[in-house]
Amino acid sequence: MPTPSRLKNPLYFDFRAARRVPETHAWPGLHDHPVVNGGSEAAGPDAVPVVDVGAPDAAARVACAAEQWGAFLLVGHGVPAPLLARVEERIARMFALPASEKMRAVRGPGESCGYGSPPISSFFSKCMWSEGYTFSPSSLRSELRRLWPKAGDDYLLFCDVMEEFHKEMRRLADELLELFLRALGLTGEQVAGVEAERKIGDTMTATMHLNWYPRCPDPRRALGLIAHTDSGFFTFVLQSLVPGLQLFRRSPDRWVAVPAVPGAFVVNVGDLFHILTNGRFHSVYHRAVVNRDRDRISLGYFLGPPPDVKVAPLPEAVPAGRSPAYRAVTWPEYMAVRKKAFTTGGSALKMVSTAAAEHDDVADVVDVHA
Repeated sequence: MPTPSRLKNPLYFDFRAARRVPETHAWPGLHDHPVVNGGSEAAGPDAVPVVDVGAPDAAARVACAAEQWGAFLLVGHGVPAPLLARVEERIARMFALPASEKMRAVRGPGESCGYGSPPISSFFSKCMWSEGYTFSPSSLRSELRRLWPKAGDDYLLFCDVMEEFHKEMRRLADELLELFLRALGLTGEQVAGVEAERKIGDTMTATMHLNWYPRCPDPRRALGLIAHTDSGFFTFVLQSLVPGLQLFRRSPDRWVAVPAVPGAFVVNVGDLFHILTNGRFHSVYHRAVVNRDRDRISLGYFLGPPPDVKVAPLPEAVPAGRSPAYRAVTWPEYMAVRKKAFTTGGSALKMVSTAAAEHDDVADVVDVHA
């Protein structure tokens, strides 16, 4: 893991040298809601759902989890455990590089890939207790030359393991997409028809975001990742055996701590999948907290549509006699709405709902005749 650095750069915060949480990293309101244990020993409604990909009732379990939680733990997925261990090892070694080397790959303004704070941090005045690296698997080797300009063994090992991981995850993403569609109640023939028409699986794009959450001298004041929903279709989260991911649930409002289950992925439903399923499978509000004694590593594997493809509710997901709940949007269009929502405190999903559009139409009429 990283050691204290002597680098003097306003873009770099040396977590290892920190003996306290500065005001720049202190978040108010972190404890407005209680935190409950979502482990298997937690009886009742706060046990995080578990889905076994190969189980006969997998589609039914996905439907229940996506409708009630917007997230679940995925097991039986077939991604080899030794590969997951090598992925975690390579991520740890990458974040252990000297600060001056990591800063060679710092993400610049308007850039989506590179090293730095979480991409959503630009919307907030406070800083998060984490470092990250974002890249597209399709440009992995060229992107990582920013970090390792001379290539070398570490570069080759990192790229090899991430490409192997990407291959496994792309296979798993196709399997899970089919499970999601079956969970909507579609038959095998209907699933094939949806794919033939929409080509959702064929055109899905992947992005990988690596996270390092350093141990923190005062975890009650700091936050690894601000509460948010993912914007795309769905996300696989691989996390080390240090808990930190929390899911928000209502009635009553509380945070549910996701257990760190060896070999399991956390699956989060994203906003565009919320739209695609007409709100039946809802996106999940989640955050990452930090630990006083141990570092935590995670990897988010994000799936979404190509930037030029409009995402609209599937006809099969819209109840008979009803209109779609959301208008069609591309991912960039939705991100522009999401940016507005972050700055105004609104809901991006509500902004792209057909109810909001009807309200705007009514307001336009009122304005015209005022």
